[in-house]
Amino acid sequence: MMQAVHTNLLKLINRGHERSVKAKKNIIKSVLLKGGSLVLSFLLMPLTIHYVNPTQYGIWLTMSSFIVWAGFFDLGMGNGLKNKLAEAITIGDYSTARSYVSTAYLILVIIAACLFLALCFINPLINWSKVFNVQANVYPDIAQLVFLTFCFFCIQFVVQLISTVLTANHEPAKSAAINLGGQVLTVLAIVILMKFKAGSLFYLVLVMAGLPVLALIVGSIWFYRGSYNYVAPRVSSLNFKYAKSLLFTGSAFFVIQIGALVLYETDNIVVTQLFGPAEVTTFNAAYKLFSVVLMFFLIVITPFWSAFTEAYTKGDHQWIKTTLTNIKKTWLVLSLCTVLLLIASPWLYELWLGKSVSVPISLSISMCVYTIISIWQTIHVYLLNGIGKIKLQLYLVTASAIINIPLAIAFGRWFGLGGVTMANTILFIIMSVVFYIQTGKIINKTAKGVFNA
Repeated sequence: MMQAVHTNLLKLINRGHERSVKAKKNIIKSVLLKGGSLVLSFLLMPLTIHYVNPTQYGIWLTMSSFIVWAGFFDLGMGNGLKNKLAEAITIGDYSTARSYVSTAYLILVIIAACLFLALCFINPLINWSKVFNVQANVYPDIAQLVFLTFCFFCIQFVVQLISTVLTANHEPAKSAAINLGGQVLTVLAIVILMKFKAGSLFYLVLVMAGLPVLALIVGSIWFYRGSYNYVAPRVSSLNFKYAKSLLFTGSAFFVIQIGALVLYETDNIVVTQLFGPAEVTTFNAAYKLFSVVLMFFLIVITPFWSAFTEAYTKGDHQWIKTTLTNIKKTWLVLSLCTVLLLIASPWLYELWLGKSVSVPISLSISMCVYTIISIWQTIHVYLLNGIGKIKLQLYLVTASAIINIPLAIAFGRWFGLGGVTMANTILFIIMSVVFYIQTGKIINKTAKGVFNA
């Protein structure tokens, strides 16, 4: 019987267009790898809270938000490279592909150096105790911890480009393997710290920010010396005409990323200011639980970004239409799973975190709706990003970013923690409707004006 199941599974995987087959294989590998990462991330949260305390963990979560913020200063280089590299690989122009990769690395090194120098000047001028809403005498070294975190970020800023290269070549599962390696190291390090070191925010930052960077460095060396040697960065392949192309393509992505930064990553700051750093832990407990569904969907959708690029380059609109229909069926199933997760959430929180964190049901309901809407929007955004039709997205995300923070503050005061997420959800609903209309016009070849730009 197992042999029959295995045979039927292989037939299902290998059925359809070559592009779809490759995507399905990467999805299966990514499910296994990111499933392992998910288990480790859930294990890591209670371990970390036990090692330090909810307030210190909330400080780290807020601090890590700044890392994500700084990550958007790549000027959209990652997404720009993803599209350009996928196009070059599609037509078999590997010399151009290597030049794009080499030039992108150089630009990121320059940007990282500028960011580091900027932090050296502004770090002493910022009252970090006020930013994190903590007493200065309790955390006197908070500025040094921010500086250490940012140093690791500057390195990660450059070396994380390997993930873009792997994804552009339709192999995001290999990127997932690197991330899993970093998480394994992090969990092991936290367990060791619990046995031999008293709770310390310094050691927490060292482990949580440093070990993922180590995994990316090792992964980069492994792949560029092996199967990806044909696009490995070389000084001789630097070409500044490609720098202009990358920056031009990436500039629109950069503005969108800044808008997304406000939409996705300011919630921790709003929660810290309205309710205190301990409530950041509560907020992130709910987010992490419902992110299980979102993470699974991202595993499914990630291989299709570059696949959409390839299909659009070749004029294969029918494949795009069929693929979108199948992905939307997945959305329906995952929406049902999200509702079931909401029903089971009180029991799951207690099983996972015990009595250390209490999550209000209003926050869980808000996260449930947010997850369902976010997935629907992501379906259309990945297609639009893959084919480079992002001008309308640029306008909408910019407008939403301007509205989001005051809306989140107002809803947070009126409805509590759940209100912060509710603000994002309302904006996502509006954008989802517009992107649905735009993708329909593009697929049917009726898009004009801003809908086709």
